[in-house]
Amino acid sequence: MKMVVMNKNVRPLGALLATSALLLAAGCGGDPAGTGAADDQPGQLSVVAAFYPFQFVAERVAGPHAAVTSLTTPGAEPHDLELTPRQVASVATADLVVYERTFQAAVDEAVDQSGNEHVLDTATVVPLQPLASGEHEHEGEGEEHAEEEHAEEEHDHGGLDPHVWLDPTQMATITGAVRDQLSALDPDHAADYAVNATALEAELGTLDQEFTAGLASCEREEFITTHTAFGYLAKRYGLSQIGITGLSPDAEPSPARIAEVQHEAEEHGVTTIFYETLISPAIAEAIAGDLGLATDVLDPLEGITENSRGQDYVAVMRSNLTALEKAGGCS
Repeated sequence: MKMVVMNKNVRPLGALLATSALLLAAGCGGDPAGTGAADDQPGQLSVVAAFYPFQFVAERVAGPHAAVTSLTTPGAEPHDLELTPRQVASVATADLVVYERTFQAAVDEAVDQSGNEHVLDTATVVPLQPLASGEHEHEGEGEEHAEEEHAEEEHDHGGLDPHVWLDPTQMATITGAVRDQLSALDPDHAADYAVNATALEAELGTLDQEFTAGLASCEREEFITTHTAFGYLAKRYGLSQIGITGLSPDAEPSPARIAEVQHEAEEHGVTTIFYETLISPAIAEAIAGDLGLATDVLDPLEGITENSRGQDYVAVMRSNLTALEKAGGCS
């Protein structure tokens, strides 16, 4: 796989990088990405992942041959990530950085300033798709708040949906790209990376089959969620996502949007309003309470915490499948 060469232009962050690198070299100790992981062991590669799904893939593919750290700590909202000087330095010194351009502006900037040529932008192997019609333009709102929210999302993500990891087949593609990068960096262990990647791809393939079978026959294909993160999943499995807010998970919907969502819930016979573990469920609970509906978790898997319904990507995705089957009346 061709390495991605990033821009080495020096801007003010360059001084921060240099200072941080000196601090690391001086023996500050600890985890360079600030996530509590152990220091690299002799002979290990250093891999920095932007947030949990890419950490999961890197750990599974690398096995014992790399120390993998995440820039996004467990429980933190990755959209709003701000990097510490130590984390910025870790991007510059890592053997490999795995991230998705446009998802986390702070990571994009750190990569651009780092001069590190060994980076994998997953958007180069899984091209991002535009938001599905209606997912970011709430028809009928007609309010300044909605226009501002849409403009902010367009600025942050360029009108593209970043949540590719919620489609297991796309995660399999990313797995192959990580394998290729690690094999190029460390040819002596290429066979191990190939075996590990094949095993993970098979597990993701099984997960995809489970979703396909579980969602093949449902009473309703529409589902309502606070955070419009499930476009790739919905497209893959023939569902229709109705988002209360847009791509920004902590955005406040306007009264007009809430009324519109309530109308859509009644129109489609929706039984459940979904929320997620890293964001307050207040909006989902309010809408559900007004309509006498249930609430449940649909996890966008941007981080794993003690409140997650599973200890890793595959387990939480299976919990998502169970929730969707129940809400959709699937048989």
